[in-house]
Amino acid sequence: MDSKGHRNSKLSALRHSALLRDGATLISGNVWAQLIAFASYFVLTRLFSKEDFGVYNMFYSYIDVLVIVSTCKYEMAVVLTPDERQASAVSRVALRLNMLISLLLLVVAVLLVSVGYAPGQQLSYGSWALLLVPFMVFFCGTSRVYAALCNRARRFRQIALSEVVGSSSTLIFKILFGLPRWGATLIHGIGLPLGTLLGKMVSNVNYYLSVRRMHLPRDISRPELRSAARQYGNFPKFVMPKDLINSFSYNLPFLWLAFYFDKAEVGLLGLAMTVAVRPINMFNTAFEKLFYVRVVEKIRANDHVLPDIARFVKYLVLIALPIFVLAFLFAEPLLVFCFGDKWAGCGWYVRVLLPWVFVMLPSTSLMFISNVFGKQRTEFWFYVVLLLLRVAAITAGIIMGNFRLAIALFAASGAAISLALLVWYLLLLRRYERSR
Repeated sequence: MDSKGHRNSKLSALRHSALLRDGATLISGNVWAQLIAFASYFVLTRLFSKEDFGVYNMFYSYIDVLVIVSTCKYEMAVVLTPDERQASAVSRVALRLNMLISLLLLVVAVLLVSVGYAPGQQLSYGSWALLLVPFMVFFCGTSRVYAALCNRARRFRQIALSEVVGSSSTLIFKILFGLPRWGATLIHGIGLPLGTLLGKMVSNVNYYLSVRRMHLPRDISRPELRSAARQYGNFPKFVMPKDLINSFSYNLPFLWLAFYFDKAEVGLLGLAMTVAVRPINMFNTAFEKLFYVRVVEKIRANDHVLPDIARFVKYLVLIALPIFVLAFLFAEPLLVFCFGDKWAGCGWYVRVLLPWVFVMLPSTSLMFISNVFGKQRTEFWFYVVLLLLRVAAITAGIIMGNFRLAIALFAASGAAISLALLVWYLLLLRRYERSR
């Protein structure tokens, strides 16, 4: 091998080791955060009822949808910026939008609570939870912007640390608010959403301190802010509606179906989605952050991308398949053992969700590819179809009076669109490879 080939081989090995190191850092943080969150359910399912979890899942569903609007997805553009000045400008656009929309939500929440309030009457737990929504949206929005800045700067350790700190804090607050001494009080009634809010606040502090140490430019003028907003206008035009539709369709069982069926059944579904979907989402978030910045760098250098991504998908599927098979076979007895007899039936929902989650595992990790190639408009229509399929699934369940039928059709539609997206992402990468 000549000296040039030796240098290229050495450089490739260094890049590969850096990828593994960064991936291990992000995944370890997400794994620890998820383990803490999962372990908390051993306690929380004994401190709170299925109805409490049903109401909490409805609360968090609104957060999932509203936080997308609060930043207009400008945080996704931070990684694409060529220099720190532009990164600072885009992040400031996102943060200012987040502040403005959170304030508007607070006004709306206060008005809604005031309409249903009678003098001398105590506010219901639902009203107090509604008042927490704007604050939760604000801290979730700032967290996403700070995480994007850390991702761009390759501060993966800070991202992992913030995830662990946030998850640990949330666990502590929820357990404190769920203790028997708070029974039948306001603190217990809103303990799950309040604990989540306080945990997110603690996580934000850690993110904020990390971002301050970056010493990003602060003298960003209004023309620079307007220029950055226009340059990355595809994110509010296409990425935000796409994510809004996806989040809305994902949360349809809690936003719509919950009004027609027993809250306890909704609580069972909520726990099943927490166990089956949330770990995958956190894993995918880690790999999306990792691959997003690396793929952007490789494309700028006109380097190969598809071999690494194809290898990632292959090994991911091979490793995940036996785990998913075991989870499918033993879901019900394992969940009853972990969370108690009152959660019997949760395993059925987990088994129904698993095929969708299995396909979503590689697909969601690659969702940044549409941003890299400027294909947000096309991706948007995938999620429009997904929304229509899920609306049909929920409608069928309501008409038939069958909650489980609705969830089975809901999961099947998610699996079909996730598979279609995965194939499309790989085709985009193949097209790029041919254009080189």
